[in-house]
Amino acid sequence: MPDPTDPEYLVEGDPSYPTGPEEGRRLAALAASGLIDTPPEERFNRIVRLAATVTGSPIALVSLLTARRQWFKARIGLGPQETPREWAFCSHAILQDAPFMVEDASTDERFRENPLVLAEPHIRFYAGVPLRDRSGLPMGTLCVIDREPRRLRSAELQALCDLADIASSEIQKKPT
Repeated sequence: MPDPTDPEYLVEGDPSYPTGPEEGRRLAALAASGLIDTPPEERFNRIVRLAATVTGSPIALVSLLTARRQWFKARIGLGPQETPREWAFCSHAILQDAPFMVEDASTDERFRENPLVLAEPHIRFYAGVPLRDRSGLPMGTLCVIDREPRRLRSAELQALCDLADIASSEIQKKPT
């Protein structure tokens, strides 16, 4: 079990990414989940494969957000296992009660200078749905990414939300 006093789970100073009023509680809950830095699990891999398929997206992730990084519990279409938290579109998504979408990151002032937009994987489109623990705190997101500007059709968005509900249920289970 991770130590909740580990800097990985503590907000120090004024972070360069957006946070909600419950960030301290959220990070403590994430530490207690024991999910960070665990081996891949088919239950999450299956969800990202389905998310990529139902949305026609080349990249899908189950992303968990510590104070320092965005770590991918499951991923398809992306090589790195993690990125700095400052780069995470998901930092914005976890502050929402609804899906968070960016149709063209290259023209969005919040993201157009982001290293993930300017270089590999050249993000243009992003859609993320918060993944919540039993108390409703967002641990991260189920997100899909494309290298082309676009928007999700209503059926694709509904499927992504349904898959996020399934992923949240998996997060709420004890690790296997």
